[in-house]
Amino acid sequence: MGDPRGFISTPRETPKRRPVDVRIQDWREVYEVQDFAALQKQASRCMDCGIPFCHQGCPLGNLIPEWNDLIWRDEKSEAMDRLHSTNNFPEFTGRLCPAPCETSCVLGINADPVTIKQVELRIVEEAFGSGSVKPLAPDRLSGKTIAVIGSGPSGLAAAQQLTRAGHTVVVYERAEKIGGLLRYGIPEFKMEKSIIDRRISQMEKEGTRFRCGVNVGVDVTAASLRSKYDAIVMAVGASKWRDLDIPGRELNGIYQAMEFLPWGNKQALNEISEAPPINAAGKHVIILGGGDTGADCLGTSIRQGAASVTQIEIMPRPTQERPTSQPWPTYPMIYRVSSAHEEAGERLYAISTEEFVADEAGNLKALKIVETKFENGKFEKIPGTERDLKADLVLLALGFTGPEQNEFIKELNVTIDERGNIMRDSKFSSEVEGVFVCGDAGRGQSLIVWAIAEGRSAAAAVDEFLVGRTQLPAPIAPTDRSFSI
Repeated sequence: MGDPRGFISTPRETPKRRPVDVRIQDWREVYEVQDFAALQKQASRCMDCGIPFCHQGCPLGNLIPEWNDLIWRDEKSEAMDRLHSTNNFPEFTGRLCPAPCETSCVLGINADPVTIKQVELRIVEEAFGSGSVKPLAPDRLSGKTIAVIGSGPSGLAAAQQLTRAGHTVVVYERAEKIGGLLRYGIPEFKMEKSIIDRRISQMEKEGTRFRCGVNVGVDVTAASLRSKYDAIVMAVGASKWRDLDIPGRELNGIYQAMEFLPWGNKQALNEISEAPPINAAGKHVIILGGGDTGADCLGTSIRQGAASVTQIEIMPRPTQERPTSQPWPTYPMIYRVSSAHEEAGERLYAISTEEFVADEAGNLKALKIVETKFENGKFEKIPGTERDLKADLVLLALGFTGPEQNEFIKELNVTIDERGNIMRDSKFSSEVEGVFVCGDAGRGQSLIVWAIAEGRSAAAAVDEFLVGRTQLPAPIAPTDRSFSI
């Protein structure tokens, strides 16, 4: 503990966001770089508590007090070693994770918690900047081969761990580039895609092989993969989106968030020469869903030049303070303001969508809504509150219900549980021998930090299956849902 009074003398301070009128003119990340000396003072706020509950709050079990102390002491290389020992991709989590570690920080009981997420991100960025993030190729190969299906965070984590264990790993991705939702679902202003590319470069140098543009189940059969590989890891995510079956759903102008966001990323990276086919420019946009995906749609719509943007949530507006039903160290559902919410738009709560309204040509022109109240476990409409909202474009950001039931899953003959996920046991194994499941495909829609933890744990299970033992860490089991959000 470098500064025993740091948590008393230093207030919490996070990096500043670039001015709104500046950042909405481009697609670059919204945060300015924090002075390193200021970051060190933030790390000094870590209070060397007797029981570091932040370990429990983080599914990866990050050694948070250790690398906070090392950063305070300016021992950057040692801090990076500690961070990489539990997390393959801190540059992803440091940008995208909602930081359950911070809401379980002991300091947060009666004060502002440590800026754990920002210290984590700065550690890895300092390491990349100094060139100290090196490939870790195995000393020898096992002769075992593994196919990882899906290149999101869980698939990449499993692939990197298994490659470093000496196995030959091939990652299959149906999209044209590696990254899954990291690349196609996360807007550039939250994480620039060069961040993914530099980590993929490291993995390639370690020996992981990537096959893009391969739709497993269509371009290659399950039978051929099973005959070619000693094990298969299903990391296909939960990309089956939730729809809204109300009158007018068939109208032109209604899209799923994941139909809209990939085009925004292509536009941001100048990968298309014309305006994207789904474009918010000049339109009155309504986003259904108050979560992070809805906020991503909001920021993208603003940068495309929407005439107006409204985000609607059926639940009541959360409180500013931690609810008594969600005490420390659990993750509280409180009112949060993302960078996109600062930029423009209106947020409406306790609203139910009743109907999509058409014009004479069959295009969307409005959304019929009604205010609600949540009583006795269900939503009740409030009479007399019905009204129409003008809308040219509606984006559905209502979450996901499990993996797509595609040909590959059907060919493998794996079992789907009552929640729509692929069933697996305590060793991440499906009912089909040699086929393992990790990430959202088995867990259901969750956080990036859980995806990486699942990928690491599944890799340990696969390694043990192939060679009879493993030295790979396994931070969680499939039944472990502590602090899941």
